[in-house]
Amino acid sequence: MNTAVHTTASHHPVVSPDQWLQERKALLVREKELLHLQDQIARERRALPWTRIDRPYTFDTPEGPRALADLFEGRGQLIVQHFMLGAGWEQGCPSCSFMADHTDGMTVHLAQRDIAFVAISHAPLAQIARFRQRMGWKFRWVSSHGSDFNHDFHVSFTPEEKARGEVYYNYRMQPFEIEELPGISVFVKNGAGEVFHTYSAYRRGVEAMMGTYRLIDLTPRGRDEDGLSYPMAWVRHHDRYDPAPVPAPASACCQAHA
Repeated sequence: MNTAVHTTASHHPVVSPDQWLQERKALLVREKELLHLQDQIARERRALPWTRIDRPYTFDTPEGPRALADLFEGRGQLIVQHFMLGAGWEQGCPSCSFMADHTDGMTVHLAQRDIAFVAISHAPLAQIARFRQRMGWKFRWVSSHGSDFNHDFHVSFTPEEKARGEVYYNYRMQPFEIEELPGISVFVKNGAGEVFHTYSAYRRGVEAMMGTYRLIDLTPRGRDEDGLSYPMAWVRHHDRYDPAPVPAPASACCQAHA
């Protein structure tokens, strides 16, 4: 078997098909290990104890005020995206919007597994509706404005916390960054109508909603974010990207040299 290694202009190794297959199989072993670890962590996540939600949170919805239990829409489980859109903001967070761009295609499948989905933001409902219409999204999105829901789940912060310069986020105290931060929370409702909090994730935990990253991670350049000011600095609202360049027709080169 020829094991000679060649490099391209980017200095990446180029090998024979046989050697590529050998190395791909070695990586497959590691990928399977990761999948098995993910399965184990998912089992441990499901085994976490629950906490009962006793506070009577009220949300503004297009149908009027609703309790947390109403957001299940007849299902037994609920996933909440804590969407960064604060009162008075002109538009939602680009990274939260990147997450939300994946949602409409998922909700029909989630429903088949007894799972409802809702985005919740601290902004008033009218502000949410304007941005939702601009983005063309259909998923359910409600406002927690006037309630302590966002603060209790550590994704919205008070002026006092801002002045103190420290907030509780991602299960630890850390320096204040901004009035709103992202997260995902999961709830379950029993036959008696009681609601329980089962799980919340923050920081990179919200990548659970970023399927685009899963595909980007398969490519040779990967996320390619090392030189950016922060990892997701390249992300824009989907209506704010520059138009992609249109490839020249195949004949253009020949015409240019005619």
